[in-house]
Amino acid sequence: MAAPRRNLMQSHQSWTDALPLCQMCGVGTATNCVYGPDGKGTQSHPNEDGHLRFRAEDGCFLYGVFNGYDGSRVANFVSQCLTAELLLGQINSNHTDSDVRRILTQAFDVVEKSYFKTIDDALAEKAHLSNFLPPHNENVPFHQLSTQNQKVQDRLKELEQEVSGGATAVVALILNNKLYIANVGTNRALLCKSSSDGQNQVVQICRPHSTDNEDELQRLSALGVDPARVKQAGQIAGQSSTRRLGDYRVKFNYNEIDLLSAAKAGPIIAEPEIDSSQTLDGVTGFLLLMSEGLISALESAHGPEQANQEIVAMVAAELAQQTSLEAVAQSVVERVKRLHHDVYVSGRQRAAHCSRHEDMTLLIRTLNYPLADGVLTPTQGGRIYPVSVPYSNSQSTSKTSVTLSLVMPSQSTLTNGTNTASTLEEGTPTPGQSPTATLQSTNTQTQSSSSSSGDGSLFRQRGSQAAQPDETGRVPPYVDFSQFYRLWGSDHSDGQSTQGGLGPQ
Repeated sequence: MAAPRRNLMQSHQSWTDALPLCQMCGVGTATNCVYGPDGKGTQSHPNEDGHLRFRAEDGCFLYGVFNGYDGSRVANFVSQCLTAELLLGQINSNHTDSDVRRILTQAFDVVEKSYFKTIDDALAEKAHLSNFLPPHNENVPFHQLSTQNQKVQDRLKELEQEVSGGATAVVALILNNKLYIANVGTNRALLCKSSSDGQNQVVQICRPHSTDNEDELQRLSALGVDPARVKQAGQIAGQSSTRRLGDYRVKFNYNEIDLLSAAKAGPIIAEPEIDSSQTLDGVTGFLLLMSEGLISALESAHGPEQANQEIVAMVAAELAQQTSLEAVAQSVVERVKRLHHDVYVSGRQRAAHCSRHEDMTLLIRTLNYPLADGVLTPTQGGRIYPVSVPYSNSQSTSKTSVTLSLVMPSQSTLTNGTNTASTLEEGTPTPGQSPTATLQSTNTQTQSSSSSSGDGSLFRQRGSQAAQPDETGRVPPYVDFSQFYRLWGSDHSDGQSTQGGLGPQ
């Protein structure tokens, strides 16, 4: 039975081979880590996250980040199968908004049902073998009981590993220059939009489906589940999510789970919450899809209050320095990982929250946003500015800042793979100052917004004109070293002429 099931799972790997990867996005990852007393980290399990990033016809793009748990099977299956359910002719530019929403909802339903079909045989074998465990078979002689029981137990463990696990998902679909976000669980989607007047808005699209989401608690209450108990527990069957893909234990056996035993129907669902309120016409900025592990690591280290603004600041900083989106995404993930570790070893108030972190995945899709020009250096049109990244510590009323260093290109920029003229205003900030901009954070569910403080600009930069080389190809000197040469010569000449010594010849 096991071999046919494996072959079925492996066959899905060829579904998306012909689809081209999107070149306007980058993905960064880091595996889970548990810190020891000496601060060194060890990986507790293989990476369970997954992602997808494809470009289809009719200007359609599909991206997704999947946070797996108890194994990577569901995350891997969903990333393959969901692509096949959406990009093999099911969606085209003629579809209306309601058509797209319907197709997305149906795709999630079909994918989960398809997954459960792949584990049907294993579940049946598991149920059959359970009948051979005591006290169900009391006629087995005592001397045979232990040997037979051990074999059954070992096989049941294998089957449990094969069928257990689930995943949460955040999926972004771009069609007709409109953004659709389909969310199941506790991952996060952020859209950062920069306006011409320097107002830079960060929009969190869809709230996480967690045990502190009031809308989800009301949904569970309507099914007969006690919302107060769920909120107090903080988890359901080991996970904080109230919507998931897979996880047969809470889908088929929810009446055996204490918190869910009173439910009149399946309380843990895979139906996505879909947001289609964002049009991308004229938008300059970027889209971020993050697994729960990434945002949880940052919130554990610095508190949840400024997490969205801080991750956006990190992305903007790396976009100003890196020449590839893959490098941008990986650098941001590594920075979050380092911040998390540093808080743990510091022994500060939040160190107790940072003893471990889960797998982290970040997907960045730029939207007419300039990427750093690799040939520009600080003396060739790029200027180094400090950027203050504010965050609040939930244990304190004071604000702290992390200072990042940015190289801001001032000449031509790269937008979605094509060279365009820079729209950055020329000028040099006064010493000790960085260009200013406002960063607003908006949650599409709560309609709340706030502005970050700090002295740094994230999007609107002022550069300086690059120095032009002369006919010999040299750039005119911009620092006068004559005083240095004179003093050095007088100290080392021993009364002799300094002719032929240091200095330009």
